[in-house]
Amino acid sequence: MLVLLAGIFVVHIATAIMLFVSTISNVWVVSNTIESSVGLWKNCTNGNCESSLSYGNEDALKAVQAFMILSIIFSVISLVVFIFQLFTMEKGNRFFLSGATMLVCWLCILVGVSIYTHHYANSDRNFAPSTHHGYCFILTWICFCFSFIIGVLYMVLRKK
Repeated sequence: MLVLLAGIFVVHIATAIMLFVSTISNVWVVSNTIESSVGLWKNCTNGNCESSLSYGNEDALKAVQAFMILSIIFSVISLVVFIFQLFTMEKGNRFFLSGATMLVCWLCILVGVSIYTHHYANSDRNFAPSTHHGYCFILTWICFCFSFIIGVLYMVLRKK
């Protein structure tokens, strides 16, 4: 049981770090022809990054930014609550609070990446045809899966 808790703890920390990296990095869309990438915050071309983004729908981009920041906040809160519950909770109880907080993180990731996918993932509409998704977009979907698994495992686990 201790090994399972340690494994979940390590995956939770890795998920929080990956969420932070995917939110702060500017590699959501990458160009195949020139050295260019677009993120949630800046547009980088040939090593020069500027704050003007060329997405078009700024309200949707603000919503994606907000939900990604909320997902980081809820992931860190869930981690702190898990550590707190680990040392203060009575034996036999479940980690409901940390699981519920992680599922809220999962929901924030779902909403944020769904908005991004709906508005910006179609390369024919918004970007040049020679673009592909960067590692941040893929990393965020991986965090989506991990946060759901962690949230469900927290709800199921009992302290022994």
